[in-house]
Parts: sequence; C-alpha cells; structure tokens
Amino acid sequence: MTALRIAERLGEDFLAQALHRDYRHFPGAIDASGLLTWDGLNTILATHRLQAPRLRLTREGETLPELASSEPMVTRRHVVWHRLHPAQLHARLADGATLALDSADELHRPLGEFAEELERFLRTRFQANVYASWSKVEGFGVHWDTHDVLAVQLDGAKRWRIYGPTRPYPLHSDTEEPLPPPGTPRAEVVLHPGDLLYVPRGWWHSVSADQGTRSLHVTYGAQPHTPADLLHWIGEQLLAREEFRTDLPRLAPPNAQAAFVCRLRQLLAEQLDDPHLLARYTADLDGQALGRMAPSLPHLDTVPADPRLCVRMTTARAVLTTTEDAVHLAAAGSVYEFDPAAGPALRALVDGRECPLGELADAAGVGVADIAGLVRELIAGQAATLTGTGR
Repeated sequence: MTALRIAERLGEDFLAQALHRDYRHFPGAIDASGLLTWDGLNTILATHRLQAPRLRLTREGETLPELASSEPMVTRRHVVWHRLHPAQLHARLADGATLALDSADELHRPLGEFAEELERFLRTRFQANVYASWSKVEGFGVHWDTHDVLAVQLDGAKRWRIYGPTRPYPLHSDTEEPLPPPGTPRAEVVLHPGDLLYVPRGWWHSVSADQGTRSLHVTYGAQPHTPADLLHWIGEQLLAREEFRTDLPRLAPPNAQAAFVCRLRQLLAEQLDDPHLLARYTADLDGQALGRMAPSLPHLDTVPADPRLCVRMTTARAVLTTTEDAVHLAAAGSVYEFDPAAGPALRALVDGRECPLGELADAAGVGVADIAGLVRELIAGQAATLTGTGR
C-alpha cells in the first residue's frame, strides 16, 4: 500500500475535518490479510523473549501478573527471564483476558511497512500494538489514550463503544484528569477484517469481542505534537543566541529582570512571527526521525556493485530538497548533499520503494558502483539498509 492509497482510503476530507477532531469508520478499507495472521502472531510469541509490559494480559482494566502466562527460567549465566507457557496463556485468554503486544511494528515487517506509510502521509511516528481476545470481557475497560489511534481489524470482529472526550487533548503529563465519560456512547461500531477506525486523542472508548467470535486487531498510535512541543523546539533553536544560554538574573534588581524578560519576549516573537514556523518545525523533526533501524549484514563497510542488491530507507520521513546545483537529503539525523543527477534515485527511496541498485543507477544515469557509493553513505548514517537480492 502506498501513501497515496492510504490518503484515498481515509478520504479527501480526513485532514480537514476528522484528524484530531472526530472519529471515523472506514468499512472494508484495506486487505488486512498481509499485515498479520494468527500464524504470524504465534511465530512472534514463540521466537522472541517478550517481557512485561511489552507483552501482557489484561482483564477489565487490570494487568494480570506475568506468572499467569509464563514461568521463570534461569540461564547458565544466572539471567532470569520469563518463558511463555502456552497452556497457561490459553487458559487466561479463555477466561476473558486480552493479549496485548506493544511495538509489534519492530517485530513483524508488514506491520512496520504499514506504520511507515502512515508516517509518510501524516508526518509523525506511529507505533503498532496488537490485541487478541476471545470474549465480551473488556481488556481495558472504558479509557482514553494520549495519542490518536488508527485501528485495523485483522481477523474476527470487535465492538468499539465511542463516548467522545470530556477534556480536549489530554496529555500523559497533564495537569488534570478528564471527567468520567457519559453513560451512553456516542457511537457503537463493529469492526470486521479490513475495517479501519480512527479515534482522536482523549476520546473515551471501550472495546470487546462480544460478537461470538475471536478477534485480532492492531492499533497504530500516532505521536502527538502540541504547542508545548513547538515552544520546546524553538528554545532549542534559540540556544545559538547568547541570551538563551546565559544564567537567569534571578537575584538582579526588578528593573534588570524586567529588561531581561523583555528581550526574551522579543526573540520568541521573532520566531512566532514567521509564517513558515510550523513547516520548519515539521521538516526539522522529519529529518531527525530515526525510523526503524536495520543492519545490512553481511556487508560491513562496503556495498558491492551488484545491480540486484536491494536497498530501502530506514525512515519514512526523509526530506528531499533540490536546487540547480545539488540535491539535499535530511534523514535519520544527518544531512547529505549529492549531485542533482542523484535526485530521481533518491526520490524513489524517499517515496518508500525498495529498489535494486541497478534500477537506481539507471534512474540517475550513472554506474552501479557510483550508486553503491551513495548507498554506502546512507547506510553509514543509518538512513538506509540493504535487503538482499530482490523480494
């Protein structure tokens, strides 16, 4: 799925009317079969040491003890870890518990790819959490999240009761707790495989598998960006100014303190008067976003000039700008400058494609060895990774 197709599924009015404002249900929006299956979940659980709270069981808003579904093991090096106990896990789930697995986008590449497409479209970090349940017992009760959520139903069916917010845009470190939700939900939505559901930050909701069938779904949580984040970023930009590095005149006379504060106000006003401030903020954060790191083994410090060798970006939020004299790429915290001829090859990578070196060389009109050198720079900066000879 491409970023354009995601935009099409969400609709042309999503950004203007729904994002951060209202819930949206998109029935049958995608083919979810390629994201995660039960076999895929079983493989993740069987092949990773997933310690709490990354893997946990919840029931009616309470997290069950880790020993409810695992047993402690001690290695020869006296390291204690909890090994999943399948029979105990089955029993807890049959008794109404919900299985929750955090950051599954780092464990299963298809989930990570979908997260990257969302990041490419909405320009923020997404984390994928997987949930599996078998009964009408609610795993988390009526609750709200500190991030926007896009839920994708993978298998079975699940009922979402959506109540709306009682405190707009609450934060993890907020000054107040939201008031309790109203007794009657604003909407009730049953999700089936391929359905998408968007729920804004702070909206009370509850979820249960009460349709007489098991449920497997994934939620993509979006990192919020608030005015507080913007002011913190402005403060970091202003550290180049001596006035923002000096000590506060806390013990100075009142007139000196007032003059100092007045100067800070002027510096902040200069930043806030910039009509492109939010664009600068977004571009800077995009260029710093690390994405999902991946090594390029067995290639350590060289990239073979093999036209079949494939490469992809590790970040979905790289920023590519072109001038007459150069192409600049900001990605994973580094800034690169290349000849303008490299523009088409870099554009293919920034757009999220996994490309053979030969295809990139053709796009740039250069030899495979030249493209291999460019890719080596990106790998050294953690902005790209090699993925083998084709998919």
